[in-house]
Amino acid sequence: MARLKDNYTKQIRPALQERFGYKNDHEIPGIQKITVNMGIGKAVESKARIEAAVADLATITGQKAVVTLARKSISQFHLRQGYPIGAMVTLRGNRMYEFLDRLITVVVPRLRDFRGLPKKLDGRGNYSMGLTEQLVFPEINLDKVQFVQGMNISISTTARSDEEGFALLEQFGIPFQKD
Repeated sequence: MARLKDNYTKQIRPALQERFGYKNDHEIPGIQKITVNMGIGKAVESKARIEAAVADLATITGQKAVVTLARKSISQFHLRQGYPIGAMVTLRGNRMYEFLDRLITVVVPRLRDFRGLPKKLDGRGNYSMGLTEQLVFPEINLDKVQFVQGMNISISTTARSDEEGFALLEQFGIPFQKD
């Protein structure tokens, strides 16, 4: 069992139940999925960028990435409907907890000038953050990187409000900014 999943069942769930006074175990918020997305703006110019992004995401997450396609044509960007423009991975279960553990303990401390993550949730208890480069992940070999690429990481929870979602993510150990 993943370390964070074990911590969630033994410590975080009881702490949240006590704090919010849940009567039913199914009311206690949890993490539903983590989505890692790379949008590749220059994918129209080079197919190698998509292949590199898919390979990097597979290395980072341990799961094969899916290529995302353009939904509509935009002539200013030289983009046609159906062109590949990004890659994404949706993590659930043990892989999700392992990725979150690596994100909190290894990746976030390696960010340059890090003073904590912003406390901005989406109104329903979900959290999104962006990284400017994939090089902060220790799995990525710096010598083999052809293109430096940013990514978005979205953590979807079952919380009903930002307060519940923030309490859940704080219990997991996500380093938010101090007030």
